[in-house]
Amino acid sequence: MNVVEEVVETRVAVQVTVVIPTYREAENLPVVVPRVAEALEQHGLSAEIVVVDDDSRDGTEEVCADLADRWPLRLITRRGERGLSSAVLRGMNEARGEVLVVMDADLSHPPEKVPELIEALDAEDADFVIGSRYVAGGDTDGQWGLFRWLNSRVATLLARPFTTARDPMAGFFALRRETYRRAEELNPVGYKIGLELMVKCGCRRVREVPIFFHQRLHGESKLSWKEQLNYLRHLARLAEYRLRHLPRLPKFLAVGASGSAVDLAAFALAMLTLPVPAARALAIWVAMTWNFYWNRRWTFFESRRDSLLRQYVLFCLACLVGAVVSWSTSVGLWQYVAFFTDRPLLAAVLGVVAGMAFNFVASCKIVFRRSEKTA
Repeated sequence: MNVVEEVVETRVAVQVTVVIPTYREAENLPVVVPRVAEALEQHGLSAEIVVVDDDSRDGTEEVCADLADRWPLRLITRRGERGLSSAVLRGMNEARGEVLVVMDADLSHPPEKVPELIEALDAEDADFVIGSRYVAGGDTDGQWGLFRWLNSRVATLLARPFTTARDPMAGFFALRRETYRRAEELNPVGYKIGLELMVKCGCRRVREVPIFFHQRLHGESKLSWKEQLNYLRHLARLAEYRLRHLPRLPKFLAVGASGSAVDLAAFALAMLTLPVPAARALAIWVAMTWNFYWNRRWTFFESRRDSLLRQYVLFCLACLVGAVVSWSTSVGLWQYVAFFTDRPLLAAVLGVVAGMAFNFVASCKIVFRRSEKTA
């Protein structure tokens, strides 16, 4: 589906861009926009407010046109695409400010705190600043029920492997444009764009500014069971991203170790119906295929666009040659080096290491070598 975008804008030089994603928030915009603009003006910050609307058809366009006469507002209307995270990214891509702030339109995030987030970003040399509910001085509206409170706390706990921030789920945050530009492979699922940016932008210096999180002013919350499932999918994607950016050699060795376990399990099962020679051959092929799959998906993930069949054939050939290297090294040391004559097991270990080293180099340089079109 083609995406048609409409933009209403004014051209001004700005220091700060405040991105507000919306869907059916027309009632809230006349309240939040003036408060954000006035807070920034009072602190002497030149700014723009970018509203990214997912084709609400609730009067948002008319409201923004009226507000743009009085405040530095730009409206981007996306047609044929919907989602809070992608809306935020669209706004950040269009931003002119050197500092990017993201907040909700429903007044749950206090607009008067925007300058404080920006000050924390500068004063503490932070990569990322969160308007936080869960640090000293922060709080939530007393109307929060037990289920919503528990849901927020569990979600925060699940995010702990990716950040030590107390409120990583917050949708109220600030970062520099240069930090945003170093993001890799942004593909968030659901609403938790802040966590995505912290991980993919490599934000290590995260600061939190206490806020009071209010109940929304108008409209209905977009949180649903579907979004909670999306959050789990998002965490899985982030885990894969983190793991695949480990150094190649440890990943290659980990895959090889898992392949050994698969080899033995497949051999044991195959022996139930096949003679030993056939069972051993089948087990080796299964393990080889297993290693190929995980090396392609994880160790050399950046080469997945190349031909699957070509890589599989080359990988199998490399493993066969690696087996010959391993055998030749083990037998050669045992037969021709006196030290290993009484230490065949040590010779075998060195043979395994030699074969593994050959397989790794062949995988890097031949099997999963990145072509020019994917580099």
